Amino acid sequence: MSAAGKSTNPRLAIVLLAAGEGSRMGSIPKALLRKDGKSLLEAFCLSVDAIDPVEFLVVTGFHAQAIESELSSLVKQLKTPVIVIQNLNPDQGQGSSVRLALESLKSDFDVLAVCLSDQPNVGAQELHALLNEFDRRNSLEQMVMPQVNGQRGNPVLFSKKAIETILSKPGMACRTFMDQHPELIKVYETDNPVYILDVDTEADIQKFGITRN
Repeated sequence: MSAAGKSTNPRLAIVLLAAGEGSRMGSIPKALLRKDGKSLLEAFCLSVDAIDPVEFLVVTGFHAQAIESELSSLVKQLKTPVIVIQNLNPDQGQGSSVRLALESLKSDFDVLAVCLSDQPNVGAQELHALLNEFDRRNSLEQMVMPQVNGQRGNPVLFSKKAIETILSKPGMACRTFMDQHPELIKVYETDNPVYILDVDTEADIQKFGITRN
């Protein structure tokens, strides 16, 4: 048991944010960039499948058709059901996708992982490390955030209590809640750079050995 009184196997829900435009790369679905023969979306879905969450929700937006088509082909090889929610107003920013996701969750979870679709090296091992930190948090801490050399990283974990508080405030999303309540965050100090690496530019594509198709 952790200091917060939780078991070592909390019921995990996962949200993957894949609604962005990829404007800095010429408006492309970054989740469909490929690494080691798989799209970033496929690699993440397979990692999720290994964790066996109680709920897995993907938010699409600007490139909904392409991403949902990829998901349709992936579900045949996954045991974890994938719930797809389309943000009809993705131009309102990531916060709108996060809020939509929170409002769409249906499971009885203990902890929620909010993940980004353009982090090429975040997988089951990184999520398990965050869950271990969640299990070791104190009774006041409601979130776990990775931090590498002082830089905030992702994914971030939120307790059910934190999500309920966020949902009780109209229009609030996770980042605003974090900024307003730093005392509720357990910072996971790590030297693992994958938590702060994402694909944002053409230079990133070359750096990570990623291809467009």
